[in-house]
Amino acid sequence: MACGSGVDGLRPRPQAARPDVTDFALLLLLAGFQVKHVLGDYVFQNAYILEHRRIWGHPGGLLHVAIHAALTLPLLVAAGVQGALFLAILLGEAVFHYHVDWVKDGWIYREGWTTQDKQYWWLTGADQMLHQLSYLVIAGVIAA
Repeated sequence: MACGSGVDGLRPRPQAARPDVTDFALLLLLAGFQVKHVLGDYVFQNAYILEHRRIWGHPGGLLHVAIHAALTLPLLVAAGVQGALFLAILLGEAVFHYHVDWVKDGWIYREGWTTQDKQYWWLTGADQMLHQLSYLVIAGVIAA
């Protein structure tokens, strides 16, 4: 390591390393993911989806991730993501989102937890945190 160069991996990269993605654009992208998440996980969900996400491969769970993927599409287009990266992010997010929900819903169902149980809320909070962290990862991949 050269004198004064800092710790590898922690030095700020020159802005020219990512000329098409400004810090403000990344904030807008993350805000878009927040709106998308509220729409996909709350506004566009129904009893059919909620009841069947715990069953792996059930159309209810697949519909849920299809809604999320459809809501992610315009965000990726607006961010200028193309080609293989576009497909990798779209499919990666769908697979990750699907399995986070499937694990959480199956666990809650098997244990018989309801909104009256603290474990229900712990898992629901962990589920939401994992979804939000996935959006940070996506933004980081786009910015890299």
